[in-house]
Amino acid sequence: MESETKLGMNRTGAQMAPLSAPDMLAYARERGTDSPSPDAPSPTNLTDVQIRTTAALESQRVGSIPPPGTIKGLVSTTLDKVKGTRPEVLIDKLGERAAFERGGTRLYDAMLIKCSAAITPVSGMLEGLQRIRDEEAAHFLLISEAIESLGADPTAMTPCADIVGVQAMGLIQTITDPRTTVPQCLNALLTAELVDNAGWELLITLARKSGHEQLATRFETALAEEQQHMTMVKTWLQDAVLLEAT
Repeated sequence: MESETKLGMNRTGAQMAPLSAPDMLAYARERGTDSPSPDAPSPTNLTDVQIRTTAALESQRVGSIPPPGTIKGLVSTTLDKVKGTRPEVLIDKLGERAAFERGGTRLYDAMLIKCSAAITPVSGMLEGLQRIRDEEAAHFLLISEAIESLGADPTAMTPCADIVGVQAMGLIQTITDPRTTVPQCLNALLTAELVDNAGWELLITLARKSGHEQLATRFETALAEEQQHMTMVKTWLQDAVLLEAT
């Protein structure tokens, strides 16, 4: 296999500009200081830390959880609150997983296209990618059904769902970039799978704590599949990198 990692005219490192490197370092240190310059005019003497701290204190949160739109949802919410739990937290995390699984399906759709165009794909990877893609889609349907079973709306964009959509942008951009290699894209998939596994573990714990044992049991099956996904992607990445290095 011809290596896709090659030497070239890369001028991004400081060693390529030894005379300018001290000036760049001095500028970075000046910009990174927590103390504003005493002779700088207000309010432009605020540092990045001060600006972000002020913004965090003054800003509203990202979205909200919609109120129950059905009688079933209203009853379920009331019962959970009587038991001393906050059902909106579970709904938010269910929305997060739905968004992540939907995004994961699209990630694998894009990866299938990437690998179909590869000159020498890793053996057996296309079939494995298709299997994972189908299971990610099934997990999305599972979460949607769970949200509906609680009387909530699976089409609503909850705050955590909004956030994971933003987080996933870099992953999908990595895989759909025509310049990226299969190993680079596998690294992006591994990032997604690590987050996905942790997300399912948290959701199972939260479902049990909220008194939804049946949902937690169904989610454990999905977690077992996600653990297999992570192992498969990790193995493919290792094989692809080692193959390229020899």
